[in-house]
Amino acid sequence: MDKEEEDGGSVRLQVLELTKLSGACSSGDTMFTPQSSIEKGDSNNSNSVSAIRPAVSAPEKQLTIFALRLAVLEKVATSLGTLGFIWATVVLLGGFAITLAKTDFWFITIILLIEGTRIFSRSHELEWQHQATWSVTDVGINSFRALRSSSHFLVETVKSIFRPIAVRKQSQHSREVSGRNNPEASPGNRGTRKMPSRIWKTSDVPLLPYAPWVFLSRNISKLLYWLQLLSATACVVLSLLKLIKRDYGEVAKGDTDKRNRKSALTIFYALALAEALMFLMEKAYWEWKLSFCRLLEKVNKECDLGDTGMVSIRRFFYDAYSKCVDGSIFDGLKMDMVSFAMDLLASNSPDEQLIGARILRQFATSESYSDDTLQKIGINLPVIERLVEMLNWKDPQEEEIRQSAAEILSKLAGKKQNSLRVAGIPGAMESISSLLQTHRNPSNAPDEICEKKIIFDQGNYGYWTFNHLGLLILKKLARDHDNCGKIGNTRGLLPKIVDFTHAEDRLLKDENVTQSQILTVKRSLQLVKMLASTTGSTGKHLRSEISEVVFTISNIREILRNGEKHPKLQELGIEILTSLALEENATERIGGTGGVLKELFNIFFKQGMAGDQNHVKIAAGQALAMLTMDSKSNCHRILKLKVLEKLVGALEVPLLRVTAARILRNLCAFSGSECFYQLTGVRAAAPTVLKAIMSEENKLQEVMLGLAAHGFKFMTSEESSVFFEKTGIKEVYLAHKLVEILRKYKYPPIKFPRIRRFTIELAIWMMRDKETNVHIFKDLGMEKELEGVLETTSEIESFNIFSGTVGLNRHGASMHSLVETALKLLEEQ
Repeated sequence: MDKEEEDGGSVRLQVLELTKLSGACSSGDTMFTPQSSIEKGDSNNSNSVSAIRPAVSAPEKQLTIFALRLAVLEKVATSLGTLGFIWATVVLLGGFAITLAKTDFWFITIILLIEGTRIFSRSHELEWQHQATWSVTDVGINSFRALRSSSHFLVETVKSIFRPIAVRKQSQHSREVSGRNNPEASPGNRGTRKMPSRIWKTSDVPLLPYAPWVFLSRNISKLLYWLQLLSATACVVLSLLKLIKRDYGEVAKGDTDKRNRKSALTIFYALALAEALMFLMEKAYWEWKLSFCRLLEKVNKECDLGDTGMVSIRRFFYDAYSKCVDGSIFDGLKMDMVSFAMDLLASNSPDEQLIGARILRQFATSESYSDDTLQKIGINLPVIERLVEMLNWKDPQEEEIRQSAAEILSKLAGKKQNSLRVAGIPGAMESISSLLQTHRNPSNAPDEICEKKIIFDQGNYGYWTFNHLGLLILKKLARDHDNCGKIGNTRGLLPKIVDFTHAEDRLLKDENVTQSQILTVKRSLQLVKMLASTTGSTGKHLRSEISEVVFTISNIREILRNGEKHPKLQELGIEILTSLALEENATERIGGTGGVLKELFNIFFKQGMAGDQNHVKIAAGQALAMLTMDSKSNCHRILKLKVLEKLVGALEVPLLRVTAARILRNLCAFSGSECFYQLTGVRAAAPTVLKAIMSEENKLQEVMLGLAAHGFKFMTSEESSVFFEKTGIKEVYLAHKLVEILRKYKYPPIKFPRIRRFTIELAIWMMRDKETNVHIFKDLGMEKELEGVLETTSEIESFNIFSGTVGLNRHGASMHSLVETALKLLEEQ
């Protein structure tokens, strides 16, 4: 299956040998044993602790260092130009204006005008280039090559400026490109992208009312670019011409006003030449890295942002370069793609929001950069709030932004601290609930429920993708106990989740069904399971709420009945029933739903299941044991199914014997006296039970002691004598084993905490069955062992089942009363 299998919280058992599996089942944690909160915490959060990965250099560092080097060249050129401008205006035009030759005067004037124009245009070129990158939809027209079109012929550039500009709408192909990382659904590049309706889009501003297609702001950067190149080239030509000829005019002897004119002019032309050459060097370096080395494309490939990612990379580069030029040359080094994307996400521009969402989604889902990205997002609460807000954006033109926000949050929720921050945002659960596209219209008639409507993908919107993401986010949030309570308290959310657990016959039986539909059912079942297994008062409330949804149990029943090809779904459904059975009302609802008990027994007794599916049978047995616990009505329903003989036979099957013994023990203990004759068939299990008590240990020995303590009551004294004689195990041997068990377990073991209780119950039955057994126990030192039990009793021995470390379903008789009863029997004799 997909990677999300890891998030299911399920435990897979690999069946190597039947006996090993039986042992694993006997020692595994169930509701019949208390679970350490420390152990549970570790298991729940094991996949939220990421393995430490080696540091990976961020691809954008190549751009920031390139921007710094360009800024150094730019500032050197600007400094030389400023020095030359000051030299010309103060020294030449100020001191030699009257004595300059006509050609020098005009050369200096032209150079100053050219340089002034170039410096002015340079100071604004970045601003215009910045504006030209604001449009994402123009990626096909205003590619970066067009913006740095010095590598093209001037004629082609002029043509491109005067060519009519038609904004291309997003096609289905663009949807496929942008959605390449998510094969389930492509994000919403369908139709026209949403644009601001009340403000101008800066790249489309017509500066003049006439021929606006020429004077669009997106074309001005091209004009300024070429203007600078022409200015610098002209400056080089003029300066070289003068430096080569050096015809600065004749200086008459004794003319002190002109004696330094030649040196001053040489310095000026040299400064102008150096400044222009430095600028051209910068442009050459620019073109070399971007046109020939294709630096932007290389970084985009390393970031894996796809074709549309060039807009993001270009925008980031311009921002870094602008910072280096406008401020300190080191300002751009402080930028990174994640912070850049978070700033864009907070913008009011749809294009900037989309750029930011795309970058964050890619980096959050990247194996190399996800840890650092999620850490940065996790400590920035405004960004998390913005992402949560975007989940409510249902406009088809904002589909990709919404899907990106959902994917980022699904990754963010995988970290415990981040999941707490997400769930702590007011309205977060309602926003996540809006991703689940299913609802029931309110009915005017109080005696009916409207049919549910799950919205599938439509031509212009991928609803099914949002269902997956919504369930995934909720599943990750549900790992935390407090978040489970918030999910349960969110109005209308639990019924939505339960609706997704419904699977039609066709879906379960058809081998050609799409995996996405099965994945939706699986995720919803995993989520319900996590909610139903919550501990404490929160769990009690959730189990009550889940069982009160009228479709919960019936949906699971259909999965049990028709889901033979999907054992994982069956196991999840069974585990939900097991958790719900912790509540008395839910137990009655499950037993009263037609066919549930029958389907559980069908799975439990099913022959020929693959070895890797045996865990489903084990889960079914545990669910039946829970449903029969202290429930007379369910015990009666099971007896009507006439499965007693099969349960007795299951005691011989290593895989089933633990759960079969539990079910039989519950039937004997909670069915009531009116079912005495129906339960006499349990006597057939006596030889198997007795042998297990004498030879087995730990969990299996515990459940067999419990079954014996209640099952042997259906034998008369004469029948028990015949039974012991047939098995070849004398009562004295059994009594010796019971005393040995009490002596071995001075304190109740956590994995099988009821073993001492069941031992004492069986000893009481034996002493009541025959007086001779009392003497046997006295001789074996039973009284001393019982007194030791009185000194070491614990609350852990007082309960049938546990929710975490909290005991549920207290035994009718306390350990003290059992010990006192046994001691009284010993004393009376």
